[in-house]
Amino acid sequence: MSYDKTLGEALRRQGVSRRGFMKFCATTASLMALPPSMVPAIAAALEQARRPSVIWLSFQECTGCTESLTRSHSPTVESLILGQISLDYHHTLQAAAGSAAEHAREEAMKENYGKYLLIVDGSIPLGNPGYSTIAGISNKDMLLETAKGAAAIVAVGTCAAYGGIPKANPNPTGAVAVSDLIKDKPIINVPGCPPIPVVITGVLAHYLTFGTIPELDAVGRPKVFYGETIHDRCYRRPFYDKGLFAESFDDEGARKGWCLFKLGCKAPVTYNACATTKWNAGTSFPIQSGHGCIGCSEPNFWDMGGFYKALSVPNDPVTLVAGAAAAAGVAAGAAMAMRNRKAKADAKSKHQTVTIDDLEK
Repeated sequence: MSYDKTLGEALRRQGVSRRGFMKFCATTASLMALPPSMVPAIAAALEQARRPSVIWLSFQECTGCTESLTRSHSPTVESLILGQISLDYHHTLQAAAGSAAEHAREEAMKENYGKYLLIVDGSIPLGNPGYSTIAGISNKDMLLETAKGAAAIVAVGTCAAYGGIPKANPNPTGAVAVSDLIKDKPIINVPGCPPIPVVITGVLAHYLTFGTIPELDAVGRPKVFYGETIHDRCYRRPFYDKGLFAESFDDEGARKGWCLFKLGCKAPVTYNACATTKWNAGTSFPIQSGHGCIGCSEPNFWDMGGFYKALSVPNDPVTLVAGAAAAAGVAAGAAMAMRNRKAKADAKSKHQTVTIDDLEK
């Protein structure tokens, strides 16, 4: 572990050109929704920034968050950022095992006390310490011990952020989120099952550049990535506004790209960057692939009604308000579509030309 090298020195040692470095800074500014004028400031900050020590703890999880992070295509923002931090402890990615692995964690905590970044994925079981342990240490005890010297904590994935699937009814392990146990450290929630890779690294880039956590929403998510619903930016939104909905996954509407709301899409009440950032280097996202959003970046998403039932038919009180609002939107969209179709039909029968002004009257 080397802690005396700046990021700029590390980049030059790896043969990264000044041009490549500035391109990276521009990409970072774009990811964080900053204006181009901030690129020089980002470059100056990164040039002098020390490589931060990062400790990654994995608790009750499926390794999906790590799998997501490693699905990068070189060269990418993900590989560049993760190549410049000192990832000192990570069960899946580290070569060490057993006592050597725990020694690496303890040394990183000691040498970087008060400065290291703690990343956690997976929920923490409180029902019985034996449900999940590492080196004979319960998840709860390891989290509390490691969090003491952390500068900030990033809860990666919905399990760490909100309890996720392990916390779903009936919650047999007594699973809780990181924020349920840690109250004295800044926590950034990066939910998703799993989160988008560039969302994870975008948060790391912000912290590395400014030494602070990004602006968060009411449930601890970075607003830059979770500030709008997927529905607001979805390419199927125009069909929703026109009242055009697929009735099944293989009907004519589905083939034409109509809205998937009636098939259970939770995009109207789900905040995430899926529709804009997308997955697999911007290739696609679930709705584009023909499947409705399941709302995985929201608290208690597993218990918020069936994945194939529209929000207008809520299964429990949690979805009642959101469902009513979404249903009203569907009704309004359908009414607008019917009015437009009637106006066009009337105009066609009278051999008249229909204008936008006509339709808005």
